[in-house]
Amino acid sequence: MINVSIIVPCLNEQATIESLLKAIYQQTYPRDEMEVIIADGLSIDNTREVITNFSQTYPDLRVRIVDNEKRNIPSGLNRAIEVAQGKYLLRLDAHSKPYPDYVERCVQALVRGVGDNVGGVWEIKPGSKGWIPASIAFAASHPFGVGDARYRLGGEPQYVETVPFGSYHRSLIERIGFYNEKLLTNEDYEFNVRIRQAGGKIWFDPAIRSIYFARSSLRELMKQYWRYGFWKARMLRMYPNSIRFRQYIPPLFVFSLLFILLGMFFYSSFIILLIVEILIYVIFLLIAGIHAYLQQRELKLLFGVPIAMATMHIAWGSSFLWSIVREWV
Repeated sequence: MINVSIIVPCLNEQATIESLLKAIYQQTYPRDEMEVIIADGLSIDNTREVITNFSQTYPDLRVRIVDNEKRNIPSGLNRAIEVAQGKYLLRLDAHSKPYPDYVERCVQALVRGVGDNVGGVWEIKPGSKGWIPASIAFAASHPFGVGDARYRLGGEPQYVETVPFGSYHRSLIERIGFYNEKLLTNEDYEFNVRIRQAGGKIWFDPAIRSIYFARSSLRELMKQYWRYGFWKARMLRMYPNSIRFRQYIPPLFVFSLLFILLGMFFYSSFIILLIVEILIYVIFLLIAGIHAYLQQRELKLLFGVPIAMATMHIAWGSSFLWSIVREWV
């Protein structure tokens, strides 16, 4: 009998999908009660071959591939859910590696009824070797980089606004519906907003842990956070009351820079405002860089972490504003 269906959206993930499957295979939860459904967005690399080879090597773990013709995350999740047989649905990412007791702890929490959607901590690790990937991983788990989200920073078990990936009873889909395929990113946050609006609760347990491999280059990071900001703005138009203070900061920062630059055409004194604002921002970035250096004793992080954080903030804030402008024109 299948109790747990692990659903994984996937697109061109030949480098990480085998690591995920091996981590699932090593779970403490009974293997014959799990299935893995990978919604593949018609990958053009060797992702499917890697999955097939894994299945042939480890035939005692049920692994199934379904086509995700829209090639985006929410449609992939929905295609996987449509064929899932488990009582519990547990989402993972092709860039992730769950701890061996991840599934067991999620199911235990759901059986106890502590929350409608249950998740834990992301341990963010570099996606590859080198000081840039290390800087990106540190920035993506630092409060100045990403705010106060519990799943990135840890803390005590508590009710929260969202968790990464998530695990829930299949019946939850019947209550609130599938993932919103109009949101190409932020679909998980929007899903959790609907849970809360329906009277449900999101439970964070730091004992539920998974490793998430961050992007390996500043270009990939910029593209990732551009998507985040753009679709966050679209989601907030649907649920304006769901915005949190930390989400205002990057777009306000970028807007203030644009406002000051425009003001310089009319008032030359605005250059002082620009210098002061940039100086204050750089000081905070350098403090984060010093923190990274003191923790890991890697001198390049002193410069890499500020660069990574600035990339995240400016990409997120700019795309958030651009998304709003796109709605007006």
